[in-house]
Amino acid sequence: MRRMNILALNPYHGGSHAAFLDGWTARSRHTFETLTLPAHHWKWRMRHAAETFATQVAGLDETFDAVWCSSMLDLAAFRGLAPAALAALPCHLYFHENQLTYPTRDTDGSMASRDHHFAVTHATSALAALRSGGSVAFNSAFHRDGFVVALRKLLRKTPGRELIHAADWLEEAAEVCPPGIDVPPRPAAPREPGPLRVLWAARWEHDKDPDAFFAAVRKLVKRGVDLRISVRGESFEQQPECFAIARERFADIIDDWGYAETRADYHATLHRSDVYVSTARHEFFGLAAIEAVAAGCFPVLPHRLAYPGVFGEDARFYYRGTPDTLADRLEALAADLPGPVPQAVARYTWPAAAAALDGQISAEG
Repeated sequence: MRRMNILALNPYHGGSHAAFLDGWTARSRHTFETLTLPAHHWKWRMRHAAETFATQVAGLDETFDAVWCSSMLDLAAFRGLAPAALAALPCHLYFHENQLTYPTRDTDGSMASRDHHFAVTHATSALAALRSGGSVAFNSAFHRDGFVVALRKLLRKTPGRELIHAADWLEEAAEVCPPGIDVPPRPAAPREPGPLRVLWAARWEHDKDPDAFFAAVRKLVKRGVDLRISVRGESFEQQPECFAIARERFADIIDDWGYAETRADYHATLHRSDVYVSTARHEFFGLAAIEAVAAGCFPVLPHRLAYPGVFGEDARFYYRGTPDTLADRLEALAADLPGPVPQAVARYTWPAAAAALDGQISAEG
C-alpha cells in the first residue's frame, strides 16, 4: 500500500480532537501537512474555517494525494473555495461528534431547540466527501447509527424532501474507525490496602450528569462505605453548581480535583484509581473510559450510549444508569474488587487504530 501525502485540516485543534490527530500522524505510514485552528468558539470555527483554510492552502507549494478533515469543517464550502487542484482531491471526513444528536445546553435536546444549519452543514460535508471519491468515518457505530437516524428525521421535514435519500447513501457508505489510545500500563505492584478509590473524569458539563455521580457518593457516605474520590476533567467559565457543593461536602475523601495540567499527572490519577465511573447521558465513543481501563481501572458504566458497542456485553462493567444502582455497584466493588481488565480495550491501542485510519484514506484501502 503506497505512502500518501495528506493535507489534514483540523478547525478545532484541542482536547480529544488534537490528541486524535497528533496520535495518528505520529504513527501513520503516510505523511501529513497539518493546518489547525485553536479550540474555542466552535460555531465560528464551523462558519469560517473553510475560507480560512482555503486562503492558507493557496500558499502551499506541496502536492497532495488526499484531504482529511474533521466534521468541524464545512467541507462543501472548502471544496468550493480551495484552489482547483486541491478541490479535485479525494476528501476524507471524520466525525468526532455532530450537532444533530449532541445534547443542547438549555433543553432536553429535542430537535426543536437546534440550529439546523449546523446539522445540514454536517450532512453536506458528508455528501461532499463521498462525491469527491473520499470517505466518511465515525468514531463508533453508535455515533454513526444515531446520526443517520436523526438526519433521516430532519430531512423528512424539508420542503419537497429532495434530500431524503442522502441519509440512506450515508448509512451505506459510512465507516467506523475508532480513535487510538496511548496510556502507560499500571506499574506491576500489588494494590495498596485501603478504601475503594473511585475516579470520575469527564467534561464538567450537563451532558456528563455529574449530579448523578455526586448523588451516588452521598449515598455511599451515608451507608458508611469506605471510599476516596478523584474528580478530573476540563471545566469552563460556566459549570454545574454541583461541583462547588461537592468539593466542600466531600473534602475529606477527595484525592484529586480538577483538570490535570499534564498527561503524566492524569496518568498518575488513573494508576491510583481502582474504578472508573461514567454517568454520561451523552457519549459518542467514551475515550476517557477506555483510557482508564487500559491504565488498570475497572469500568463502572451505564448500559447505554456507545458503551455496549465499545466494551461489549460483560455484565460486570455495567449498572442500570441511576444513582441508586451506581451506589449499589460501587458498594459491591468495595467489598470484592476484580483485577484490572486492560484486555477489554486492547483493540483500541494506536497501532491498530492508525492502521485502520491509514486504510480508510488509502486509494488501495
